[in-house]
Amino acid sequence: MHERRKLTRWCTERQAKVKLAGAEAFAECTVSDINLKGAKICLKITLPKDTLVKFCLQLGEDFSIEAEAWIVWHRIINGHNMYGLYFTKLRDLDREKIYQFVYRHSPQEIHKQWWRDLPEKKGGGAMQDRRVFERFKVQLPMRFLDSSRNQEGQANTCDISAKGVGCLGNTELTPATLIEVWLQIPDQGEPLYTRGQIAWSKEVEPQVWRAGINLEKADLMGLSRVLRA
Repeated sequence: MHERRKLTRWCTERQAKVKLAGAEAFAECTVSDINLKGAKICLKITLPKDTLVKFCLQLGEDFSIEAEAWIVWHRIINGHNMYGLYFTKLRDLDREKIYQFVYRHSPQEIHKQWWRDLPEKKGGGAMQDRRVFERFKVQLPMRFLDSSRNQEGQANTCDISAKGVGCLGNTELTPATLIEVWLQIPDQGEPLYTRGQIAWSKEVEPQVWRAGINLEKADLMGLSRVLRA
């Protein structure tokens, strides 16, 4: 089956365990690749094709997720069943667990596929400022995900506060869109994850857009980490 994905799949090839709803025990499996929309897993048991399944997937000791997925395709490779899963229900907490799992066990996948070829930092016109939290001019690589449109993108921050992010990139962002954001902070730690809504977007140069993101909640700890770095 020819797969037309817009979201990056992270190759993991990690041993895991899966338990279907109603089952009494976990079954051994291998997670070949995964992202926030689906996964490719290999296991001995047979699953019904073109069916919606609920399951618990233990990616590791600290990374147990519960999800609902549609079995999109099935192949038999070397006597094992290979399945393509499309997540239909996945909690925000479990989405973050998937990212944390990949970042811990396959960090090269994150850096190779997300943080390369970032757009050059470019200027933008000053915007009128009516904010409760002070903004600090900080330039950091940024990745974002609009899961409602299966759209990934990259940009650079212009300024940051505990409740908002200003960014500049080559992708036009639509106001009122909910997005997930990862900021690459140069402190040897993992990227800072947050969520927010696009407040405004403006083309400041040909094919260069500046946008403002209202964060879902004030993140004072995250801002402190940015400023320390």
